[in-house]
Amino acid sequence: MTTFEGLPGAVAVSHLRVYDWSTEDGLRGGTPHLHLTCSEGYVVVGGSGSVQTLTASGFQETPLAPGALVWFTPGTIHRLVNEDGLRIVVLMQNSGLPEAGDAVLTFPPRVLADAGLYRAAATLPGGSEEAQAFAARTRRDLAVQGFLALRGATEAGDPGPLAAFHRAAAELVRPRTEDWRARWQKGAAAASRVTGRHLDALARGEDTHLRDARVHAELPSALARFGMCGRLDVYPG
Repeated sequence: MTTFEGLPGAVAVSHLRVYDWSTEDGLRGGTPHLHLTCSEGYVVVGGSGSVQTLTASGFQETPLAPGALVWFTPGTIHRLVNEDGLRIVVLMQNSGLPEAGDAVLTFPPRVLADAGLYRAAATLPGGSEEAQAFAARTRRDLAVQGFLALRGATEAGDPGPLAAFHRAAAELVRPRTEDWRARWQKGAAAASRVTGRHLDALARGEDTHLRDARVHAELPSALARFGMCGRLDVYPG
């Protein structure tokens, strides 16, 4: 491989229109969750809102307005709040793995403790748009319920529930890690190796890899798909 044909660094992108459904605490927005191996970033392109985050360091709320760039590392529970037509370009590590499995939603402990129950609660059905919207909203509300409990315990000085959530999340994804490793090897790891070979070639005074330059362009492979945090326009990755 003389060039890496994916997006720079094997980052993937999607366009997100954050849900405007309200939930039990009166806020409108997406489904709280974390990623276990991937960092994720937001470039705000329209509207306004915030992202609520929860880590072992505590709860934080970061305002989102056009032009804002926010990113966070694996293990950060995040919840998007839509105040007025919030639209975001999402940047995802490892060839879009956050939208391809590397996510655990903050369901209550009874759901997290049973892989079958978790899968049933997290999976959206096929069928009509109305059925999918109902299921996405139900899933979001269940995750918000768990998130509010985790936030309350953390802010009260009790780290136990958040630590228990981390353990449950790691156990839920453990059977999938070899598939994720293969995605990483073909994506970010391959991109890094190619850069290393380019540097080696340039250090030797060689320029042959420049002849393999290519231009790529893509349109979305799916429009307005129901996602965890809103309606997604998804690009191939």
